[in-house]
Amino acid sequence: MTAPALNRWTWLGLALAIFGIPVITTAHRLLVADPLASSGIVARELAILALTAVILWLVTAKERLPLSSIGWRSDRIARSLGWGVLLAALCLAAAVGCIMLYRSLGITYGEGPGISGAIPVTILTVMRAGIAEEVLYRGFAIERLQTLTGNKWLAAGLPLILFALFHYRQGLAGIGIAFLLGAILTAFYLWKRDLLANIFGHFLTDFIPNVLLPAP
Repeated sequence: MTAPALNRWTWLGLALAIFGIPVITTAHRLLVADPLASSGIVARELAILALTAVILWLVTAKERLPLSSIGWRSDRIARSLGWGVLLAALCLAAAVGCIMLYRSLGITYGEGPGISGAIPVTILTVMRAGIAEEVLYRGFAIERLQTLTGNKWLAAGLPLILFALFHYRQGLAGIGIAFLLGAILTAFYLWKRDLLANIFGHFLTDFIPNVLLPAP
């Protein structure tokens, strides 16, 4: 990566990757008359997917780097999907354990309204979460921060902490579980550098409890 590209475009990409989703979700909450309406949720999710597309455009058109520079692999899709299933199983087990611990301590978590009353909207939301949050907080943020700092632990830790804190509307319990699951996803990414596996694992982790299990 050349110095001009690193200075100009990578910093812009990092700002968008780390703060873009919270800005969009805050704008949605403050500016939309009924933030729980399906139309508003769909608009929010499409805006976040558009932000993700901008990041991918910055990588290929402005940094002039392949998508493999953010962990995307297309040469072993079946293996990546298999790893994604195992990653989701680990995340779900960790989430169940964390929720059981919360209950034993008298901490309430996950008893509010679901993502949406409309199943298609919920599916869109969990798909967006798997795609956007892994591209932005794992693939792009980790790789570019490591390039900038030369320190993989800082590169992994800073996006993880911010990812967890951005769940503040779910309270301390939500921040805690976001940190736990984010740490698992981050550790897996550092190990395999397989963005597709992360995306699929994240998607399944959200899809199973929010769509599959509540289905009649």
